[in-house]
Amino acid sequence: MAPGVCRAHRQGHLNSKVIKIWNPILAKAFRPAVANSQFLSVGEAGEAFVTLVTSDSYCMGAVVVARSLRRHGTTRSVVVMVTPNVSEQSRGALHSVFDEVIMVDRIESGDSLHLSSLGRPELGITFTKIHCWTLTQYSKCVFLDADTLVLDNVDELFQRDELSAAPDPGWPDCFNSGVFVFQPSLQTHASLRAHALQHGSFDGGDQGLLNSFFSSWPVADITKHLPFVYNLSSSCVYSYLPAFQQFGHSAKIFHFTGAVKPWSSSSFKKEGQPPCMDHFVSLWWKEYLSHTTSPPPEKDFHQNVEPPKQVHEHKSEAAFTGSLDTSSSLLAHFSNTFEKLYLQPEPDTVR
Repeated sequence: MAPGVCRAHRQGHLNSKVIKIWNPILAKAFRPAVANSQFLSVGEAGEAFVTLVTSDSYCMGAVVVARSLRRHGTTRSVVVMVTPNVSEQSRGALHSVFDEVIMVDRIESGDSLHLSSLGRPELGITFTKIHCWTLTQYSKCVFLDADTLVLDNVDELFQRDELSAAPDPGWPDCFNSGVFVFQPSLQTHASLRAHALQHGSFDGGDQGLLNSFFSSWPVADITKHLPFVYNLSSSCVYSYLPAFQQFGHSAKIFHFTGAVKPWSSSSFKKEGQPPCMDHFVSLWWKEYLSHTTSPPPEKDFHQNVEPPKQVHEHKSEAAFTGSLDTSSSLLAHFSNTFEKLYLQPEPDTVR
């Protein structure tokens, strides 16, 4: 078996060291996540949605990514990369919803200075994401962060070329690396490794690394700029609410950016939070629980995780009506409530 990767059921044979890519001494230990050919299907390479899990808690997010993709009828494979620290029980849950569960080594940027300026010290592990370029059993892939929620069929993304992504709301000349189209290639993977070792990342995480590597993205080809609705960041709800009110009903993928995630229990609800954020959290939990007959598995994924109370108890204009079955669209549920929340006529006012 090639070093650095194995199928989840062979995880016992994997070296679980954390690779700190900034240290040149460890460069030789930076190993590609190339699957052994004996596990690959014979025939033409297909296409896949890919996500990444580096902790048990993020398994909950990954499950929602897979289920929401399947709800909306994707015809592509759905693949998750996992690191060795993810528990066997959590990997078992991933096997039930993903076509492939692929083990990869963890990669830490080790860049505490830039991560501290970003205010997200936990994002150093996101360097692990570049292993997705080693999935050469697929001809083209779309990467989705495990904190995204698919609201509609997005298979049309496979018509785009590498590297296609949506602008980041914080600095639109950079793309947000939570959703992007890429073409697996060992050569690109090797070049990314070399770039990371030589230049690092301007934000300490994968987004800074990928933006500096694909540095022509802002100006080279407008067709590689995905509409923002393919990566609707939760931050825009606060920074530009009027635009969200105008265009948010067309969202195809919602991205729970920031340190607090839907599975972070009731702490996700913040004072002064727009009603639509409660609504997206509710959508996320409905998707997670749609195939679950018991409460979220504390032992499986994350201790003391429970659905936010507002999902079950909070009754307002943002409440859902009807059931959420596997054939219905999350976007349809969102659109109906969106109209109630934001599109009602406002009383005349004197300006």
